[in-house]
Amino acid sequence: MSSLPSQLAARIESVTGVDPELRPATKPQFGHFQSNVALRLAKSQGRPPREVAADIVATLDAADLVETPEIAGPGFINFRLRTDLLAQAASELVADPHAGIAQATDPQRVVIDYSAPNVAKQMHVGHLRSTIIGDCFNRVLTAQGHTVIPQNHIGDWGTQFGMLVQYIVEHKVDVSALDLAETEQLYKDSKRLFDADLDFADRARKRVVMLQSGDPQTRSIWTSLITVSLAGFNQTYARLGVLLTDDDLAGESIYNDDLPRVVQELEADGLAKEDDGALCVFVKGEDAPMIVRKKDGGYGYDATDLAAIRRRVGQLKANRIIYVTDVRQHHHFDMVFAVARMAGFLPDDVTAEHVGYGMVLGPDGHPFKTRDGGTVSLASLLDEAEEHAAPNIALAAIKYADLSNGLQKDYVFDAERMVQTTGDTGPYLQYAHARVSQILRKAAAEADPQVDPQVDLAGLDWGTVTVLEEPAEQQLALLLSRFGETVEVVAHDLTPHKLCTYLYDLAGTYSSFYEKCPVLKSEGQVRSSRLALCAATRRVLGSGLNLLGIDAPDRM
Repeated sequence: MSSLPSQLAARIESVTGVDPELRPATKPQFGHFQSNVALRLAKSQGRPPREVAADIVATLDAADLVETPEIAGPGFINFRLRTDLLAQAASELVADPHAGIAQATDPQRVVIDYSAPNVAKQMHVGHLRSTIIGDCFNRVLTAQGHTVIPQNHIGDWGTQFGMLVQYIVEHKVDVSALDLAETEQLYKDSKRLFDADLDFADRARKRVVMLQSGDPQTRSIWTSLITVSLAGFNQTYARLGVLLTDDDLAGESIYNDDLPRVVQELEADGLAKEDDGALCVFVKGEDAPMIVRKKDGGYGYDATDLAAIRRRVGQLKANRIIYVTDVRQHHHFDMVFAVARMAGFLPDDVTAEHVGYGMVLGPDGHPFKTRDGGTVSLASLLDEAEEHAAPNIALAAIKYADLSNGLQKDYVFDAERMVQTTGDTGPYLQYAHARVSQILRKAAAEADPQVDPQVDLAGLDWGTVTVLEEPAEQQLALLLSRFGETVEVVAHDLTPHKLCTYLYDLAGTYSSFYEKCPVLKSEGQVRSSRLALCAATRRVLGSGLNLLGIDAPDRM
């Protein structure tokens, strides 16, 4: 069900024919919302705004939602939601395990392509955002009841493996004895030799053919490289607290056998044409074509991504496909989606979206680099954050900093600032959750001195919200009622910063409520009602933090 404000807006629009653009009232005495809809209509109707406002109020059928609307100033309309409805909405959150998140009426199968590290290389700063953002989408859409199918499109195929395997063979390296950092050094050494020694480069290219043709020794070494890499990836995923597992792996290699078929279908449909030795698909409005097969007969990322879409729609039965990569790949995916639709791989009833993200910058405002100009490993970033705070707080700081701004924007990785428990940070929200948990623990202990300090606070009976006489109580209840609506927006628009903003506002609104409305010192029905409001706040904060992939501690 939509929130009370959304229901009210819909009622007003049914009368006026335009969006009322409800805005929070500037002062409690003006109610909960204000609208300038009468002023906007008055100009087109050639009538006084207050007269238009009076007609709207007289015609509006919303007594089940609001008290009698008031006309103010030159023609503004003030609306005050019925407090019994606000109390009911807040009360429902207290015991609702979904915290007001509506379950999808038409659940979809959603494929999310994210993280995608490269075999034989450590995860680096470039994988941080993809992994965190994709994990958030996974959590949000799963919470709504959709079937989410993560796809970790690891780089486990291509020319570099011929180079790497050949080096391993010639230097008699036991890959199984290495960790991921040592494997990455092996990659660097082989690349250096590949660039400097033409004979080695020739042997490495022949090794690629052996890999592709299934040579047992080559495939065995290649498999060992993947095994070592996955162990390293999974250590990082565990530190990040993300949902990815080995079951979600869908590396480039799994599409290798599909590539010739994809190209054959494109040729059969008359979409792929030879151009200067390469097989290309020309897209209307694009300056350059998509190359689906190179001059040398090899296939690149374009063909692999087409094969992935074809499989995700055909075999995984996806209704929605989401790609989380660097914003600079946006044009690439525009082309891939266009060609996939031309070829019928991507039907009109399947949604495909590319969510691009900006770069992680160092405190100096420049792209993060090591002192010698190299790529910063993801593990070292986590280490740096943990120098300033406990692991769960450091992780909250990193994830919130990543998700709280528009995804396409770059952001500065400043660990010392990010771990602060004041201001717009992840640890501040954790502190807010711990603070409300402390109040509920005290209340539980006062009611029963024998209560276990480790008791599940969410499992206790906190009653219902019955009294909302103070404006601060009403504002908190109103904001709590909008959580589900916020999650819906995030799921539809893929905008996690809106959830971050909501949670930050909720923490601030709760703080104001706590200062103006004594909880433990109040008595009777007022006390029990305010404790129920606290319990609802704790549930929503905890649920919201979980959707961001952030731990919600009861103590800090």
